[in-house]
Amino acid sequence: MKEKKYNISVEATLEVIGGKWKCVILCHLTHGKKRTSELKRLMPDITQKMLTQQLRELEDDGIINRIVYNQIPPKVEYELSKYGKSLQGILDSLCAWGANHITRVYGDLSVLDDNVLNDKLK
Repeated sequence: MKEKKYNISVEATLEVIGGKWKCVILCHLTHGKKRTSELKRLMPDITQKMLTQQLRELEDDGIINRIVYNQIPPKVEYELSKYGKSLQGILDSLCAWGANHITRVYGDLSVLDDNVLNDKLK
């Protein structure tokens, strides 16, 4: 593996969890194991192809575990790895900042869709 150079350490963080969907996926996984179909339902704007790609990248980086159950039909679940759980503080801070930003811009959190994660913020 070629040695990578970073100008600032946040570049390394963003290389792993950056982009539109990875933090969203990780936030959902902080609440427990999820099947691909559950994640897709929680994130209706993501394409199946993008969801699969993001899950593979997070797995390759050791952030999530892919659990395959030997049954018919096949069952696959995703969960945060031990290493991925070390992102909990970052994810909590991002959620809190987002809620404060929404409140600042819109006056309250009513623009959030109703789901498990957002109910905890309201």
